[in-house]
Amino acid sequence: MASNNDFGILRRPRRLRTSAVMRDFVAETSLRPADFILPMFVAEGIDAPREIPSMPGVFQHTIPSLIAAAREARDLGIRCIDLFGVPLDENKDATGSQAWDPEGILNKGLAALRAEFGDSLLIMADTCLDEFTDHGHCGVVSINSRGVAVVDNDATLPLYQKMAVSQATAGAHIVSPSGMMDGQILAIREALDEAGYQDVAIMAYSAKYASAFYGPFRDAVGSSLEGDRRTYQQDPANLRESLLEVELDVEEGADFVMVKPAMPYLDVLSEVAHESPVPVAAYQVSGEYAMLQAAAAQGWLDLDAVMMESLTAIKRAGADQILTYFAVEAAKKLQGK
Repeated sequence: MASNNDFGILRRPRRLRTSAVMRDFVAETSLRPADFILPMFVAEGIDAPREIPSMPGVFQHTIPSLIAAAREARDLGIRCIDLFGVPLDENKDATGSQAWDPEGILNKGLAALRAEFGDSLLIMADTCLDEFTDHGHCGVVSINSRGVAVVDNDATLPLYQKMAVSQATAGAHIVSPSGMMDGQILAIREALDEAGYQDVAIMAYSAKYASAFYGPFRDAVGSSLEGDRRTYQQDPANLRESLLEVELDVEEGADFVMVKPAMPYLDVLSEVAHESPVPVAAYQVSGEYAMLQAAAAQGWLDLDAVMMESLTAIKRAGADQILTYFAVEAAKKLQGK
């Protein structure tokens, strides 16, 4: 039998994998509940939480159930939630005017959360019109000089300004413009500052791709979209474009930047994290979540294992914060619950 020295092996990397304690001791990447941002949905016209069929375990909430779920997240060490509003179809219109109405469902949810939690939980608001427009686009639709219906970038910016200020007034600590309009960060920063909200931060969806992985999310918000968003969200074929978008958003005053989706764009996330002077978030989107849930339901994957592996991969690629529908379950796992 050969002795341990017969093969001349001096470097044995397996020495650092010999036990769970050793592996944890030398881990290059670690997760903690404070890394997670929990996306949540507050819906108009419901009297009990309603599970989203394509996103098992994720709910459209009433305001009381929203507060209860947010409290659970906070008590598990999650420090931030991202709130989306789901209005009734009859309250949608061409400009998404409920988005800045103080009595709109999103602003009512934000106000209730801030009243309940104060500064003990960071409240981030989705600053986009798509949930509130009857056409489902992220901005104003107009007819251009060639007679084609387009999302009008510059006509949309004043509406984003009104929406962001209304969200800050309602109590948001962070606004998160996700519409990918050129100049949106500067417009919002100027409006917030003029209204006296210099301390409200902006998380810019700087690299948001026109992805097919968003499908279940559109169920979650009852999207009215017909067509696609390829004229304003990024082409999945491009990477350099993301670096330009990040640079512009930082110049315009973004406090955080984001890559969305996460797992199919880890190369983009890595490049953005390398270049960005501000914290970088990544969004593990509804399609990523739904795929893992569906495979686990069939017995094809160990859900806890792939949940933690996927989140570790996103953190390893460079994310400082991870938006994930797994936030609560992952936080429980990290705490041994």
